[in-house]
Amino acid sequence: MSNLFWLTEVQMVRLRPFFPKSHGRPRVDDLRVLSGIIFINRNGLRWCDAPKEYGPAKTLYNRWKRWSDNGVFAQIMVGLAAEATDPKTIMIDAT
Repeated sequence: MSNLFWLTEVQMVRLRPFFPKSHGRPRVDDLRVLSGIIFINRNGLRWCDAPKEYGPAKTLYNRWKRWSDNGVFAQIMVGLAAEATDPKTIMIDAT
């Protein structure tokens, strides 16, 4: 049994509206890359320790860095919180 984290298709449908448009070449598989970024962050790993199933560590880091710098992940959190019908507290543990 694998302990890898994979976003579901339902989760990806909710996240896709927040993705920036791809300019030029199509992006590498968003599902694989975002699942890998979440796995690395949840487990406190270094990028170079990413399991090979998520693709090259450099790809994971580059997407995380670019989207972090552009505020994409912050927009995702705000957008998902705004979709909630009930007021909730959303917490992310960074440790």
